[in-house]
Parts: sequence; structure tokens; C-alpha cells
Amino acid sequence: MSLSTVPTDQARREATEWFARLNKLDVPLAEMQAWKLWLDAPGNKAAYDEVDAFWRKSEALKDDPDIKAAVANALGRATPTAPAAKPRRRGLTAAVAMGVVAAIAGGYVLWAPKVYSTGVGEQRTIQLSDGSTVVLDTDSRVSVRLTGARRDIRLGRGQALFDVAHDGRRPFVVTAGATSVTALGTRFDVRREASGATVTLVRGAVEVRQGSAADTSQVWRLTPGQRVATQGAAPRPSPVDADTATSWASGRLVFHAVPLRAAVAEFNRYERQKIEVADGPVGDELVSGVFAVGDSETFVGSMADLHDLAVVRSDKDGTIRLTRAGDGDGAR
Repeated sequence: MSLSTVPTDQARREATEWFARLNKLDVPLAEMQAWKLWLDAPGNKAAYDEVDAFWRKSEALKDDPDIKAAVANALGRATPTAPAAKPRRRGLTAAVAMGVVAAIAGGYVLWAPKVYSTGVGEQRTIQLSDGSTVVLDTDSRVSVRLTGARRDIRLGRGQALFDVAHDGRRPFVVTAGATSVTALGTRFDVRREASGATVTLVRGAVEVRQGSAADTSQVWRLTPGQRVATQGAAPRPSPVDADTATSWASGRLVFHAVPLRAAVAEFNRYERQKIEVADGPVGDELVSGVFAVGDSETFVGSMADLHDLAVVRSDKDGTIRLTRAGDGDGAR
């Protein structure tokens, strides 16, 4: 083996990460492509071959006390006192092999993710160490973990716009519940919903996956100007004005013939004092216009003028109610 192909400690650590990622039933195409690019770097293939060799020996090694101690130390767990259960599938054996190789490579570090969040009405721009940018919308939360083999982002709640720095060796994966979005270098928006997520692609290409099992997951590959909402019975990509869909990131809410109730719901995401729409056809009135995020007073005044609505304010909690003029709603 020449000096240029001798694995470094970093290559060994990255190899353990890749081995664990790939040793599962369902691997996104973008991740496989990134792995192949990673293999091309000097020393990486040799490091991966070491991991694979240790996995093949793991059945014989897993009950050895020294090996078990090395694995426990590498993974930050207490040394097991009882014999390990026989693995039922390859992924469990791979975890043992990963720990062994990590210990030999000088220790595998499980970095705690960094967590970022916003309150109601707040927006925040985050610059990641890989050069990517994340813009968090109101009442949102993400956790970020960047390793040598992968960039993992988990959207716990809310909405975020991602501008991803290209790195062919490290896929950028955003997970929102059962939905995952895999990219290498692109710009896209993810909004977490109760039973899935809405993904809008601005630039580049992404693979959107709903579910984790190979036999039940759905996969879509979006092109710029497409959106997919993964919740529902039969989701599929549809065209969208990406600039309008991501206008919130520049502090604006843009509506094109949107029902009043939908526009109000969007404004309410930024306000603690909510706007209500009276029942009936009032909520079907169409709204078009550009409004500043959080400027509910201008929005409410415009809706009242354009659609001849009365504005009723609650004396109890400040709630603003839009109703037909003359309907008789008084202060509540």
C-alpha cells in the first residue's frame, strides 16, 4: 500500500459513519452517489475496506472481553456484563464492527447536535460551518449535526429555508417527522406539518422520501419550481411560484388569490394575538397583495376596506375578528 493510500484517522472515522449509513435496507440514490465520490479520495477506500473486514469478523469477536470493552468505550456506554444477544440482522452486527474500528482509529466521537430555535414572530438566519445557510421562520426548531460523511438536519417544528453549500461527499439531509429531503447543493424550503411536510424546491434538485421502510416509502425527485406535500392519501409534485412560496424569508407574505381564511392562518403564525374570521362565506373572499411579516394591523385594515368587513376586537385577549359589516358582533 503506497503512502497516498494509507488511511488517516479521519478517513477511518468517516468510513465508520459511511458503513453505518449504508448498512441498512433503504439508501437514497444521492447518498450512494456521495459515498462513491468519497471513496475516490486517497486512503478512503482502504479505510472502508478495513471497516468491512472488521464487520466480517465481528461474529467471532463480539464476545471477546477486550473487544466488548473497546466498543463500549468508543460508543460512550458502560461495558456490558451479560453476553450480547445474537444480532438478528446485519445492521446490528455493523454497529459492533463500527465500534471496534472506531476504537482502533482512536475513538469515534458522537457529536451532540446543535439546536437552534425561534419564538412566535421571530425569524433567524444561521450560518453553518460547511458554508450552508438556514433561515428559520416563526416558532421553529432545528437540530444540526455535521460529520465527515453526512450533514443531518432535523426540523422539529415550523419552517426553514435551506441554502446548501455543495459537497459531493456529504449529503445534506433534512428530516421532518417521517419525511426526509436529501440534497448535495441546492436551495429548498421545508415546512413541517402535522402528518408530514411540504417541500418546495427553489434551485438544484432534491430527493424527497416519505417513510423509512423500503417496501412502503414513497420517493419524489423535484425540479426547481416544484412542491410536494407528503401528507395525504396520494401526494405528488405540483408546480409552484418558488419566489412567492419563500417570500417569508425576506420578511414578506405574498398572496395571489388566496382565500381570506388561509391568509389569516398564515398571519397568525407570526402573532400571539390572533385574527379570527367569521363563519360562512366571509372566509372565501380572495386576498391578493404583499404584506410585511407581523404587520397584522395593515393586513386587517386592508381586508376591512377591500371586502367591506367589520373589525371587532376582544376586550379579553385582544383577538381581532373579521366579520360582515352590520352582522351585530360587538366587543367580546
